[in-house]
Amino acid sequence: MGFALALGLSGSVLAAGGGFPLDKAPNRTNDMAALQNGAKLFVNYCLSCHSAAFMRYNRLRDIGLNDKQIAENLTFATDKIGDTMKSAIDPRQAKAWFGANPPDLTVIARSRSSSAGTGADYIYTLLRSYYRDETKPTGWNNLVFPNIGMPNPLWQLQGERKPVYEKVDSHGHEVELLKGWDQVKPGTLSAAEYDQNVGDLVAYLQWMSEPAQNSRVRIGVWVLLFLAVFTLVAWRLNASYWKDVK
Repeated sequence: MGFALALGLSGSVLAAGGGFPLDKAPNRTNDMAALQNGAKLFVNYCLSCHSAAFMRYNRLRDIGLNDKQIAENLTFATDKIGDTMKSAIDPRQAKAWFGANPPDLTVIARSRSSSAGTGADYIYTLLRSYYRDETKPTGWNNLVFPNIGMPNPLWQLQGERKPVYEKVDSHGHEVELLKGWDQVKPGTLSAAEYDQNVGDLVAYLQWMSEPAQNSRVRIGVWVLLFLAVFTLVAWRLNASYWKDVK
């Protein structure tokens, strides 16, 4: 994996330090296997620092897990099945290490929405845009969030990369454009496998932000169908009622 990796983030070539476009996150909120894998990744790589204080472990039944599976695979020794998902990190230590207490992630997939894309798009692109930067206290930086305080939580899976820039002429001015990535150190996953797992993690975060969202959409479809049929019936009844009225 020691090669220059062609840019897989929407195929864009961007000025260094400029705004970074968001890739479209895969929609897997109806995929139980993806959500279960995302929950596992969240617990193993995110929950040590970030809480999800508005989500209880037993709500994971909604993604096809039973209480035994949740207790044995997704909870820590002191957690109970009805507890909320709280991180074990000391807030004072977190502030000393990262400069701020890591935010709660329960609704992060909704709160990061913007005109550039959904919150899921933001997280999906962010977790695929880390690179090694020895000038930073954590040794990491990010193209989506320059000077980010959080080191790459998935570096063991992705490995270590550095962006590769090239200088080009733009309207008489020389600018640096992002050409691709150098894989400094390989991770345990290939680039395609890493993207697949990040997609699953983002799907879980998206589901966690509103566990009832799929039910809401299904109910909404049936409500619209009912209103359409009711409108047709009401229209015909109205026409029948008024046909003999002059």
